Amino acid sequence: MPTVAVFDVAGKEIEKIELSESVFGIEPNKAVMLHMVKNYLANQRQGTQSALTRTEVSGGGKKPWRQKGTGHARQGSTRAPQWTHGGIVFAPKPRSYRYTVNKKVRRLAMKSAFSSKVLDNEMIVVSGLSMDEYKTKTVAAMLKALGSEKKALIVLPEVDAKVVASARNIPGVKTATVNTLNVYDILNADKFIVLKDAVAKIEEVYA
Repeated sequence: MPTVAVFDVAGKEIEKIELSESVFGIEPNKAVMLHMVKNYLANQRQGTQSALTRTEVSGGGKKPWRQKGTGHARQGSTRAPQWTHGGIVFAPKPRSYRYTVNKKVRRLAMKSAFSSKVLDNEMIVVSGLSMDEYKTKTVAAMLKALGSEKKALIVLPEVDAKVVASARNIPGVKTATVNTLNVYDILNADKFIVLKDAVAKIEEVYA
């Protein structure tokens, strides 16, 4: 079973805990994690690009010259694609890039992401984080004490408005709850900071 140290907010090691082998101790599947990262990024795309086709460009109602006898090539509209200010051929239109991934694949990708963080010693378990007021300085001090001053993902067992609001002003720091975790955010973070109560919830959900 993988073992990790538990720290307090001052960065002092309190104890060591054993993690679930089936969640935090599997062989990471890189192909599945890549698949889930691509899925996440595709689902983030807005797909709102739009250009005008020849039927949507204003003007061009009159035939520019008669069909025969001018020496020019025949033309039916000044808004055809080959004309300046004409419409776009196969113009991009709003669309959805969203697609779904099988539940078993999603679960395997999440377990692989958790395990990779443990293998790389990038997972930090914190005993607790309770705040009486909105204070960015408190969260910043905790991150500094834990040696995670770059990109960090803080995982809470449930939504804590004070922690979320205090952390969002710090560049590179994101917060998430157990049910909003995704593979992209886990792998993108330099340090995966999980509250002890959240570890238990993760094991309950993914074991």
